[in-house]
Amino acid sequence: MPRHNKYDLLNEVVSAVDEAGWNIAYLDNIDEHPFHLQIYREDRSFQVRIYIWHLTHGGGRARPVNEYRIQVTGIDHFETSPGYKTLILGWWSEAGVFAGFDVRKHTGRLGYSPSIQIREESLRRAYIDGFAPCDKGNGEAAIAFRPDFFVEYVNSLEALHDFGQSSNDLAYLSELAQHPEVNAEDIITQNIERKTTIVSVSKKLRDASFRKRILTAYNFSCAACGVQLKLVEAAHIIPANLSNSTDETCNGLALCSIHHKAYDQSLIAINTDYSILTNQDLISEYKSKKLAGGLVEFTQALRPIILLPPAISERPHVEYLSIANRARGWKT
Repeated sequence: MPRHNKYDLLNEVVSAVDEAGWNIAYLDNIDEHPFHLQIYREDRSFQVRIYIWHLTHGGGRARPVNEYRIQVTGIDHFETSPGYKTLILGWWSEAGVFAGFDVRKHTGRLGYSPSIQIREESLRRAYIDGFAPCDKGNGEAAIAFRPDFFVEYVNSLEALHDFGQSSNDLAYLSELAQHPEVNAEDIITQNIERKTTIVSVSKKLRDASFRKRILTAYNFSCAACGVQLKLVEAAHIIPANLSNSTDETCNGLALCSIHHKAYDQSLIAINTDYSILTNQDLISEYKSKKLAGGLVEFTQALRPIILLPPAISERPHVEYLSIANRARGWKT
């Protein structure tokens, strides 16, 4: 793999993990391919071995016109080992989409000029929907996906590829990509692992949609302090674990990580006139326990009124603010 390609492709992986709010530790020399990484956040962690090449189109009249492929170079077989998830990836730079292939279907020594294929329509669907499975026949399913689906792909790696074992379940997974709103009791597969995967993927797709809409509406700025960094997150106004919560944009706020946590822990609240309130009882408790270091800087950074999206329909719904404040114990 040419040196500039190798680092470009590693950067695409790092960017995808970073966008998901996860961290990366390098477990081996980054000059070596495959890459050995640890992907982690809080108490969750994956060790991954990543083989990755560019997806290319063409290759002669003998190949289908809708075929993209990775040309495997520099190795004569794919290695797996206990404790590692082994990823075989392609990167379609024109659309910013990954393709993942099942290493279990590519064991043994590779032949002369080996390549692994995926159809163009799956790549295009992944760009639109977040991910798309591709039936390669013989029980093999490739998975095309956007960078914001990367960690979910790693999390559900084997289960996603196992959908290739059932044409009905694979068709259901394809439908899920386009319509992620699904109730667990309505899932038709009898395979417990695939059912669990469908629930996980459905949640990820809905979360990704919510996050993109919220951050775009607020111009990637914290509504409480105005900071504009990668640390800005999408927060639900009515907590997501409550039955009356929704993924509407008007039930969301863009908040930096510190103000997101402060909001969820009721240190601050948003009044129905969009002013920011601070919990004086909680502040007094922190002071009594000598845990109020940095409080002055924290309160000074707060805006008197939150930043609001230009579109009225995307602004926090006042009824949702009222419900959320009552749920968090505020009397406003």
